[in-house]
Amino acid sequence: MRALYDLPAPAKLNLFLHVTGRRADGYHLLQSAFMLIDWCDTLHVERRADGVVSREDLGPALPADDLIVRAARALRQASGGGAGAHIAVHKRIPAQAGLGGGSSDAATTLLALNRLWGLNLSRAQLTRIGLALGADVPFFLHGGHGWVEGIGERIQTLRLPPARFLVVKPPQGLETARIFQAPELKRDSESATISGFAADPYGFGHNDLQPVAERLCPQVAQGLVLLSRRGLLGRMTGSGSAVFAPVAESAPGHAVDVQVPAGWQARWCSNLEAHPLGGWAPDED
Repeated sequence: MRALYDLPAPAKLNLFLHVTGRRADGYHLLQSAFMLIDWCDTLHVERRADGVVSREDLGPALPADDLIVRAARALRQASGGGAGAHIAVHKRIPAQAGLGGGSSDAATTLLALNRLWGLNLSRAQLTRIGLALGADVPFFLHGGHGWVEGIGERIQTLRLPPARFLVVKPPQGLETARIFQAPELKRDSESATISGFAADPYGFGHNDLQPVAERLCPQVAQGLVLLSRRGLLGRMTGSGSAVFAPVAESAPGHAVDVQVPAGWQARWCSNLEAHPLGGWAPDED
């Protein structure tokens, strides 16, 4: 196998996000429901015989040492292999949005190169590599929607009803580290249960990061106002700055372009049944 083309890397929405504590090493303990949506980056991966890992940007320019490159190098080091790869990426998911685009790109890179290089590493082995790259990478390797706990490493599969969402991303982004460093961040939310969440999956809970994010980035609040003007009750996803709201299929205008200020993005999204590459790694260790 020489190449794999048109590989999707889907975004996610955090339906809720509670901070339940903090470990002695400074890592925050979270509970969240991660949901895959049909807003995707696209990767094309070609094998190189010279052992070099290279990346080509087909859309916006990415940092030289982004998560795609780091994932490829980490997989090559973990497998002891000598193969290389050229990875072209069409970036559509905005950065610093809480949509998980970089982590999803890393997961798709690991899944693709595991197949392209013939490594046959299990999902658990890839997940251990992915966790060292970022807390959200294991979710995108999991294969479906997930109930996520700990620092992102404990994942249970969630079944979610089909739904539509309006996602709004302001021009300004947010650095996750700034939010978690804020002294006023709420860090003691009570633990939730899957059964409690399942009773109202698209209205359950809240996002503990949102008040801090609104202070650091007033455009988060402005995005919520844009949703409220359409009669929608929105919340922030992840560490922001994107906000979203569920939309009834019968809602008027749910499939037309949304007028937003210059520099903003608005997109109608549906949740996916599963990750498009969910079966690309064996489950056995």
